[in-house]
Amino acid sequence: MAVKAAMHVTDVSHLDQVNDSAASLSSLYATRLTNGLDVSNGPKSLPKFMVVGHRGHGMNLLQSTDKRMKAYKENSITSFNNAANHALDYIEFDVQVTKDNIPIIFHDNFIVSAENGKVVEKRVTDLTVDEFFSYGPQRTSGQVGKSLLRQINGNIVGWDVEVDDHSCTLEEAFQKVNPGLGFNIELKFDDYVVYEEEYLIHVLQVILKVVYENAQERPVLFSTFQPDVALLMKKLQHTYPVYFLTNGGNEIYDDVRRNSLEEAKKLAIGGGLDGIVSEVKGIFRNPSVVREIKESNLSLLTYGKLNNVPEAVHVQYLMGVEGVIVDLVQEITSAVKAYNSNKTVTEGEEGGLKVMDNTSKIELSFLLSLVSQLVQH
Repeated sequence: MAVKAAMHVTDVSHLDQVNDSAASLSSLYATRLTNGLDVSNGPKSLPKFMVVGHRGHGMNLLQSTDKRMKAYKENSITSFNNAANHALDYIEFDVQVTKDNIPIIFHDNFIVSAENGKVVEKRVTDLTVDEFFSYGPQRTSGQVGKSLLRQINGNIVGWDVEVDDHSCTLEEAFQKVNPGLGFNIELKFDDYVVYEEEYLIHVLQVILKVVYENAQERPVLFSTFQPDVALLMKKLQHTYPVYFLTNGGNEIYDDVRRNSLEEAKKLAIGGGLDGIVSEVKGIFRNPSVVREIKESNLSLLTYGKLNNVPEAVHVQYLMGVEGVIVDLVQEITSAVKAYNSNKTVTEGEEGGLKVMDNTSKIELSFLLSLVSQLVQH
């Protein structure tokens, strides 16, 4: 990943304390702003900040009153190609493998439907691909599939979106989605199931076969919340980057490797992984970890609701985070374009480039105060 320009929020121990010291923080960052970043020994180009579309054009929050969260069916070809209309680098989506060894794209562990007046749940990986495709919109005009519902916080709701679409396989995504768009393939497994290593290797090999046969020049990276899956995928191949997903300490699991950014960093370094994808609040509560991760030669991306807030994304951009996974694709890509246009590039020593961010002291103080309030909610 490219080196990031900028200021580092990593000198502050906790962003949730910035309200008490906004003036001093503003002074600190102003110093870094005027210095800029000398990249004379690196690539002669501007640093790149990556924006990734979550489940394509954004996840579906079916209970939300925000229509943007229900615009396109998540994890569908329609969602992916509409996301490609914006300045995205990648789309992120979830891959599971059906009972008959077909990698399909679907987030939830269980598919929910109404049959004979009763709500029925079936584990996605226990279905054949044809059984999986029998739910929701159908591929053939005039055919009606089984109802497709979703369980949210114990409630069953209809999966109603403005633009619906049928489910798809990983192979179809490679064949039908704009080839210029990178794929962040999340290797999806149930948090509450203990998997045998033999099964995990089999599933990963099935997925890799489809990737090798279809990726061509498309950028691909793998990510997963399962530590053993991340380590196995890195052992099975060296062509594509592997990132470890972590809640950053916001939730606690039996597997301690999932419980903090420090543990995530140890796993990534020990397993030769390429980077970490953290829930964004994890880095805002412990900003020094950003520098630690980057000094360990690891890339850092983030996900989470705060990534739909342009100001929160801007702070990460200044911190040196290398990319964000977002739902509000149009809004965040537009905001990031504005950040990039707010740079000054001058000649540095020995003919190199010096990149300076033109964010003012007042703007930075406001951003830090705002983010500290968001983190507490």
